[in-house]
Amino acid sequence: MEVNNTFGPIDIAISGLRAHKKSIEAISSNVANARTTDAGKGEPYRRLEAIFKTEGDGISGVELDEIKADNSDFQSIFNPAHPDADENGYVLMPNVNLPAELINLDIATRAYQANAAVLKRYQQMVDTTLELLR
Repeated sequence: MEVNNTFGPIDIAISGLRAHKKSIEAISSNVANARTTDAGKGEPYRRLEAIFKTEGDGISGVELDEIKADNSDFQSIFNPAHPDADENGYVLMPNVNLPAELINLDIATRAYQANAAVLKRYQQMVDTTLELLR
């Protein structure tokens, strides 16, 4: 009997858990800093997004490639009383869209839960198999 070293369901599910955990962390940072007008370097907080890649050829798991800053334009609002307002009374706000971030958080959470469900089902299969062998 030949042992196959390809990814099994456990390895794939665990890699998904790890990747989506990092995605949830990036989204949480975006939500927490949605109103941060000075994140250092004299500019507002810049939205982060997690970029995934596969771990190998064929059927395999997923891993975090990088956490990348979104280079889209900042939002500008009129608020002359704000300490970071320019001479015209406009304040640059982060490029974070809260409704979109909450949708992304829901998607990442459901993907995390799906991978956890795979692990739970696998554990149940192993327990049933052990019970049958007794």
